[in-house]
Amino acid sequence: MKEDQTSKLFELADLILAVGRHIEASKQSEAESGTPLQGAVMRYIDRHPGTTAGEAAEATQLISSNFSRAIGGLEKVGLVRREFDPNDARRVRLYPTEKARKNLERLREVWSRLLEETMTDPDEIDETILTLRHIEARLVNRTHGEIR
Repeated sequence: MKEDQTSKLFELADLILAVGRHIEASKQSEAESGTPLQGAVMRYIDRHPGTTAGEAAEATQLISSNFSRAIGGLEKVGLVRREFDPNDARRVRLYPTEKARKNLERLREVWSRLLEETMTDPDEIDETILTLRHIEARLVNRTHGEIR
Protein backbone atom coordinates (compact mmCIF):
# COMPACT_ATOMS: atom_id res chain seq x y z
CA MET A 1 0.00 0.00 0.00
CA LYS A 2 1.26 3.46 -0.87
CA GLU A 3 2.22 5.77 1.99
CA ASP A 4 -0.36 8.38 0.95
CA GLN A 5 -3.17 5.80 1.07
CA THR A 6 -1.92 4.46 4.42
CA SER A 7 -1.97 7.99 5.85
CA LYS A 8 -5.48 8.69 4.55
CA LEU A 9 -6.87 5.39 5.87
CA PHE A 10 -5.26 6.01 9.25
CA GLU A 11 -6.83 9.47 9.35
CA LEU A 12 -10.23 7.99 8.39
CA ALA A 13 -10.04 5.45 11.23
CA ASP A 14 -8.86 8.11 13.68
CA LEU A 15 -11.73 10.43 12.71
CA ILE A 16 -14.30 7.63 13.03
CA LEU A 17 -13.02 6.93 16.55
CA ALA A 18 -13.03 10.63 17.46
CA VAL A 19 -16.61 11.09 16.23
CA GLY A 20 -17.60 7.92 18.08
CA ARG A 21 -16.14 9.29 21.32
CA HIS A 22 -18.16 12.51 20.97
CA ILE A 23 -21.33 10.55 20.28
CA GLU A 24 -20.70 8.13 23.14
CA ALA A 25 -20.01 10.98 25.57
CA SER A 26 -23.30 12.68 24.63
CA LYS A 27 -25.39 9.79 25.95
CA GLN A 28 -23.93 9.67 29.45
CA SER A 29 -26.68 11.61 31.21
CA GLU A 30 -29.52 10.99 28.77
CA ALA A 31 -29.70 7.21 28.47
CA GLU A 32 -28.77 4.01 30.27
CA SER A 33 -25.08 3.63 29.67
CA GLY A 34 -23.13 0.44 30.05
CA THR A 35 -19.71 -0.68 29.00
CA PRO A 36 -18.62 -0.48 25.35
CA LEU A 37 -18.95 -4.28 25.19
CA GLN A 38 -22.51 -4.09 26.51
CA GLY A 39 -23.22 -1.43 23.91
CA ALA A 40 -21.99 -3.68 21.11
CA VAL A 41 -24.09 -6.59 22.39
CA MET A 42 -27.18 -4.40 22.87
CA ARG A 43 -26.80 -2.98 19.36
CA TYR A 44 -26.76 -6.49 17.91
CA ILE A 45 -29.74 -7.67 19.95
CA ASP A 46 -31.73 -4.54 19.04
CA ARG A 47 -31.09 -5.22 15.35
CA HIS A 48 -31.58 -9.00 15.64
CA PRO A 49 -34.25 -9.70 18.28
CA GLY A 50 -34.50 -13.40 19.03
CA THR A 51 -30.85 -14.06 18.27
CA THR A 52 -29.08 -16.83 20.11
CA ALA A 53 -26.21 -16.13 22.47
CA GLY A 54 -23.82 -17.92 20.12
CA GLU A 55 -24.87 -15.84 17.12
CA ALA A 56 -24.59 -12.60 19.07
CA ALA A 57 -21.21 -13.54 20.58
CA GLU A 58 -19.83 -14.36 17.15
CA ALA A 59 -21.23 -11.21 15.57
CA THR A 60 -19.78 -8.99 18.30
CA GLN A 61 -16.48 -10.92 18.30
CA LEU A 62 -16.60 -11.56 22.02
CA ILE A 63 -15.27 -14.64 23.74
CA SER A 64 -17.94 -16.51 25.67
CA SER A 65 -16.87 -15.32 29.15
CA ASN A 66 -16.91 -11.64 28.11
CA PHE A 67 -20.18 -12.11 26.26
CA SER A 68 -21.77 -13.81 29.28
CA ARG A 69 -20.63 -10.96 31.52
CA ALA A 70 -22.07 -8.39 29.10
CA ILE A 71 -25.42 -10.23 28.88
CA GLY A 72 -25.54 -10.61 32.66
CA GLY A 73 -25.04 -6.87 33.11
CA LEU A 74 -27.69 -6.04 30.51
CA GLU A 75 -30.16 -8.41 32.16
CA LYS A 76 -29.41 -6.99 35.58
CA VAL A 77 -30.37 -3.47 34.48
CA GLY A 78 -33.42 -4.77 32.60
CA LEU A 79 -32.36 -4.17 29.00
CA VAL A 80 -32.28 -7.81 27.80
CA ARG A 81 -34.52 -10.78 28.46
CA ARG A 82 -33.97 -14.44 27.68
CA GLU A 83 -36.62 -16.80 26.36
CA PHE A 84 -36.37 -20.49 25.69
CA ASP A 85 -36.64 -21.35 22.00
CA PRO A 86 -40.08 -22.93 21.46
CA ASN A 87 -38.54 -25.33 18.92
CA ASP A 88 -35.55 -26.34 21.05
CA ALA A 89 -35.75 -25.90 24.83
CA ARG A 90 -31.94 -26.19 25.08
CA ARG A 91 -31.56 -22.95 23.14
CA VAL A 92 -32.14 -19.49 24.58
CA ARG A 93 -33.13 -16.49 22.51
CA LEU A 94 -32.26 -12.90 23.46
CA TYR A 95 -34.67 -9.98 23.16
CA PRO A 96 -34.53 -6.28 24.00
CA THR A 97 -36.98 -5.27 26.72
CA GLU A 98 -39.45 -2.41 26.74
CA LYS A 99 -36.91 -0.50 28.85
CA ALA A 100 -34.33 -1.10 26.10
CA ARG A 101 -36.78 0.22 23.48
CA LYS A 102 -37.33 3.41 25.51
CA ASN A 103 -33.58 3.74 26.06
CA LEU A 104 -32.96 3.39 22.33
CA GLU A 105 -35.56 6.09 21.65
CA ARG A 106 -33.76 8.44 24.07
CA LEU A 107 -30.47 7.70 22.28
CA ARG A 108 -32.13 8.41 18.94
CA GLU A 109 -33.26 11.82 20.22
CA VAL A 110 -29.93 12.69 21.86
CA TRP A 111 -27.78 11.62 18.94
CA SER A 112 -30.05 13.25 16.37
CA ARG A 113 -29.92 16.55 18.29
CA LEU A 114 -26.14 16.25 18.53
CA LEU A 115 -25.73 15.83 14.78
CA GLU A 116 -28.60 17.95 13.44
CA GLU A 117 -26.49 21.09 13.18
CA THR A 118 -23.36 19.36 11.92
CA MET A 119 -25.02 17.70 8.93
CA THR A 120 -28.02 19.45 7.38
CA ASP A 121 -27.92 18.28 3.76
CA PRO A 122 -30.09 15.11 3.42
CA ASP A 123 -27.99 13.88 0.48
CA GLU A 124 -24.78 14.24 2.52
CA ILE A 125 -26.39 12.33 5.40
CA ASP A 126 -27.51 9.52 3.06
CA GLU A 127 -24.08 9.33 1.43
CA THR A 128 -22.31 9.20 4.79
CA ILE A 129 -24.65 6.48 6.08
CA LEU A 130 -24.07 4.39 2.95
CA THR A 131 -20.31 4.81 3.21
CA LEU A 132 -20.22 3.83 6.88
CA ARG A 133 -22.52 0.84 6.28
CA HIS A 134 -20.22 -0.26 3.48
CA ILE A 135 -17.15 0.03 5.73
CA GLU A 136 -18.88 -1.87 8.54
CA ALA A 137 -20.03 -4.66 6.21
CA ARG A 138 -16.57 -5.10 4.75
CA LEU A 139 -14.99 -5.19 8.21
CA VAL A 140 -17.52 -7.82 9.32
CA ASN A 141 -16.92 -9.87 6.18
CA ARG A 142 -13.18 -9.58 6.60
CA THR A 143 -13.43 -10.76 10.19
CA HIS A 144 -15.34 -13.81 9.01
CA GLY A 145 -12.74 -14.52 6.32
CA GLU A 146 -14.96 -13.63 3.37
CA ILE A 147 -12.76 -10.79 2.06
CA ARG A 148 -9.02 -11.10 1.73
